[in-house]
Amino acid sequence: MVRPEYPIYDADHHYYETPDAFLRHLPKEFRSAFQYVTVNGRTKLAVDGHISDYIPNPAFEVVAAPGSHVPFYRAENPEGKSLREMSQVIPSDPAFHNGAAHLKMLDEQGIHAAVVYPTLASVIEGHLGHKPHVVRALFKSLNRWVADEYGFTNGRQFPVAAISLTDVDEAVAELDFVMKAGCRVLLIRPAPVITRDGGLPIGHKSFDPFWARVNEAKILVAHHVSDSGYDMMYHYWTDGENTGISEARPFERTAFKWALQGMGRAASDATCSSICLGLFDRFRDLRISHTESGSEWVGPMLNMLKRSYRQFPLEYKRDPVETFREHFSVMPFYEDSCSELAEHIGIENVLFGSDWPHPEGLAKPLEFFADIQDLNPEQQKMVMSTNQKKLLEGAW
Repeated sequence: MVRPEYPIYDADHHYYETPDAFLRHLPKEFRSAFQYVTVNGRTKLAVDGHISDYIPNPAFEVVAAPGSHVPFYRAENPEGKSLREMSQVIPSDPAFHNGAAHLKMLDEQGIHAAVVYPTLASVIEGHLGHKPHVVRALFKSLNRWVADEYGFTNGRQFPVAAISLTDVDEAVAELDFVMKAGCRVLLIRPAPVITRDGGLPIGHKSFDPFWARVNEAKILVAHHVSDSGYDMMYHYWTDGENTGISEARPFERTAFKWALQGMGRAASDATCSSICLGLFDRFRDLRISHTESGSEWVGPMLNMLKRSYRQFPLEYKRDPVETFREHFSVMPFYEDSCSELAEHIGIENVLFGSDWPHPEGLAKPLEFFADIQDLNPEQQKMVMSTNQKKLLEGAW
């Protein structure tokens, strides 16, 4: 396995949240909306009184082994096994939820630095959109647990801070808190913001006080795949609503659901919304990374933007395709083509991310080198190191 001399920057590591991650700093008045309960001898998550199946084992005492789902995503599944059948269940490792143990694992993997995301937190906005004050409380609690357990300033682990825009004043206050703590990456769901006044796009001018602060600080914003509401459309198409099934279920895979490409749709829609609303014309120093949404959506989206620019030239202040290339970076899946993505957006905007320790991620992150053999050594270095390093340093 390749171990280059330059430092590797991984754009997509994860931790599995212990219950304490949400509850340690959560005020008592919010705890009834987010509870770990026992159902038939198993720990389940009750969100606002609803037993969620978003993650089958939300306490993560056992998990599917890193990399155990890779054959499915590489389309090497001739027996048609489900993800559950592919899963190799193992006890949770300290490196999956402990900052010091994770840092040791980075050394073993040959990774210099990693952006670190939560796992279960994706359930929060999709299930509690009708109670935005609870969403904000849970995100604040999680951010403080991250500060306790990982910290933001060791220069190797870059845990994200989850931000809700449902109240712009609180979002600015939380931004000030996490920046003071040293955070360099903000996690914002690629989905409309549900506020007390209804749904609003991320790039709406009412959020400009927040974006102005981000723009000034040159801090990276991450759009990581999440429960952005697109699973609801899948359930409508499959009559799932009549059976009471409506929430996103990451381990539920069907041929039709896969064809809908909800991950790419969410990324594309969020991007087009922000570009068309002029967010990056108002704030020229914003940078956004798309993480764990793959890259197959990028080409079709850019083609659509090219046509839109010719059809509605007066609605744009500049070429929207160039806006995307200037303000966005994309992490392709290992089954995607880095070279094709680079043709669309430039090699300087392509990021490496392993999704470790998730079962769909690479158990050995540096195996990604085998998927970029068509890139020359300098291009490989940009993808595996330079590009993410610059984003973390605000060097754009």
